[in-house]
Amino acid sequence: MNTQVALWVGFNLFVLAMLAVDLGLFHRKDHAVTPKEAGIWTLVWISISLAFCAGIWRFSGSTPALQWLTAYVVEYSLSVDNLFVFLMVFSYFRVAAEHQHRVLFWGILGAFVMRAVLIIAGAALVQRFHWLIYLFGAFLVFTAVKMLVSKDEEMDPEQKGIVKLARRVLPVARLGEGSRFFLTEDGRRKVTPLFIVLLVVEATDLLFALDSIPAVLGISQDAFIIYTSNVCAILGLRSLFFVVASLMDKFHFLKLGLSGILGFVGVKMLITYFNIHLPIVLSLGVIGGILLAAIVASLIWPKSPEPGHDRESAKT
Repeated sequence: MNTQVALWVGFNLFVLAMLAVDLGLFHRKDHAVTPKEAGIWTLVWISISLAFCAGIWRFSGSTPALQWLTAYVVEYSLSVDNLFVFLMVFSYFRVAAEHQHRVLFWGILGAFVMRAVLIIAGAALVQRFHWLIYLFGAFLVFTAVKMLVSKDEEMDPEQKGIVKLARRVLPVARLGEGSRFFLTEDGRRKVTPLFIVLLVVEATDLLFALDSIPAVLGISQDAFIIYTSNVCAILGLRSLFFVVASLMDKFHFLKLGLSGILGFVGVKMLITYFNIHLPIVLSLGVIGGILLAAIVASLIWPKSPEPGHDRESAKT
């Protein structure tokens, strides 16, 4: 028990220390993150994650390490879908490029707390009530089908309940002031529009976690493996955002691939009712293969330009 507590405390302290270095040293001054800088940080976070996985292999064995790696790949790949929402939110609220990193930074801190609660509660419930694994599996299959047949629609963040509630309950300043979330206006302490954006990011991550956490529960019910793989994946999400923000349209088959991953994990959870358990190596191979196939297919068969796009490009 003391060892488990030490692992949880040590991991979270390390993550907080890395985030402090990230924000306090490398991003102390607000600036637009370049693709090169984002690419370097993406490699840094992936390297740290793989080193952590190697540590699990060294001290706990191959099975927990492969479970961790599979959960990490699932979470990381599903996180890409979340980037589309972040991009639309920033575009809708016209968040300046130099302020986007700070919003994502504080959004991730909130995600740590929310995911820790959901993961610990979810793992405990599955261990106590095993039949929930079948419920989660059915939910993932439903989500996969819904993702497959749904059409891409423009999102209107103003219609989100969290935005309406925030504007109704909180005193919102008329104008923002740099990257600040709070300011004094007309003698009152008010939240800035950037704080509303942060609330939307947090709400989006919470909704996203309701899909991704059941998916990783289908891979392992070890709360430490699920939590650490989730955290490592979302740590790289911020830098990955700036890498792929300009490449979103190129990976148009990614949605189909993510649907396949959710469907596969859901079916994997359901067939355990018949005492069929797929090897973790096979699961990792299938998930990685689906993701790779979606990326390659997007490059081989690029998305057709939207009507009128060529005429607009010609004018510019």
